Amino acid sequence: MAKRPIFQDVTEDTKPAAPATGGMIDAAPKGARRAIRAWLIVLFVLVSAMIALGGATRLTGSGLSITEWAPVTGALPPMNEADWQAEFDAYKQIPQYAEVNPDMELAGFKRIYWWEWSHRQLGRIIGLVWAAGFLWFLLRRRIPTGWTPRLLILGALGGLQGAIGWWMVYSGVATTTLTSVASYRLAVHLGLAFAILGLIAWYALHLSRSEADLMRARRAGEAKLFSMSTGLMHFAFLQILLGALVAGIDAGRQYTGWPTMGGEWIPAAIWDGTLGWRNFFENPALVQFIHRMSGYLLAIFAVVVWLRARRSPHPVTRGAFTVMLVAMAVQIGLGIMNVIHASPLPLALTHQIGAVALFTLIIRARHHARFPHETSVRGVRK
Repeated sequence: MAKRPIFQDVTEDTKPAAPATGGMIDAAPKGARRAIRAWLIVLFVLVSAMIALGGATRLTGSGLSITEWAPVTGALPPMNEADWQAEFDAYKQIPQYAEVNPDMELAGFKRIYWWEWSHRQLGRIIGLVWAAGFLWFLLRRRIPTGWTPRLLILGALGGLQGAIGWWMVYSGVATTTLTSVASYRLAVHLGLAFAILGLIAWYALHLSRSEADLMRARRAGEAKLFSMSTGLMHFAFLQILLGALVAGIDAGRQYTGWPTMGGEWIPAAIWDGTLGWRNFFENPALVQFIHRMSGYLLAIFAVVVWLRARRSPHPVTRGAFTVMLVAMAVQIGLGIMNVIHASPLPLALTHQIGAVALFTLIIRARHHARFPHETSVRGVRK
């Protein structure tokens, strides 16, 4: 037996140490998180485009041009003049044609038809991209532990969104009074779109870092700032819903002054006794007034959250909240311009895309509050 050195610990193993192996966090196949994140980013872009195209469909009055829900056969547009005439004849049966477009000819119908068809077609593409990506990662066992239910939720919400889309359109088709979709159904439809978008953004942010990194970062998270940014996110979501109510009854085009409404700080028509509780959905004066006041309060709260974020010890977190505040200021400016110019199509779409950007930046800042990036004393992000 060889002599043991005098300073060698008796428990020390003289055999060469085996190479360290990763723990369960690192056991997932390499590249899965990055590939799934790229797939989610593609879905994010498509859903953002869907929101913008939906806004264009609404602003051009095209949403009721297709009067039936055919998820599969509806993928093909009319292929000949007889098919086009049949679609046009179906459109003539709803109140929108009789009261809004009684002089419309087939050429004009084709223009609004293509807006709605493109909107529905993009929805089908999103569904196919989700299904193809999910099955690819699932069958190749590339989905990290715990992520299968999250990705399934996205697909389920996407399917629900399609059904709600038809529920919304049906309100303007199976009616004798409405010349457009019901505003509250439009709000539900847009709200779910933003909920899906928010989940995709949160998941993509999660997958941009390893689970080990996220676990370390969470210990340094700022609970108060995270709570405040969560409140800001919910408030912004509420403002988006209120914006949908404004769009649903074209309230943004009926009071075009700013900062007053028709020369009044509080419009005289703010309450119609015959409407009762429906004033909150159908009275343009009240709906736009609430949207304006809510926007002011949202901006004030955003400044409060930003001031709290300035005390964060993490430069990346402070920067994320500053970018969010700049986006908030731009969105308010776009809102004012929309009011002044009676919401022309290009400006209204820019405002809607601005809502997507702002909502995403709030979610990004919230993620940084929960999982801050470590920064060395030299200011280099780790």
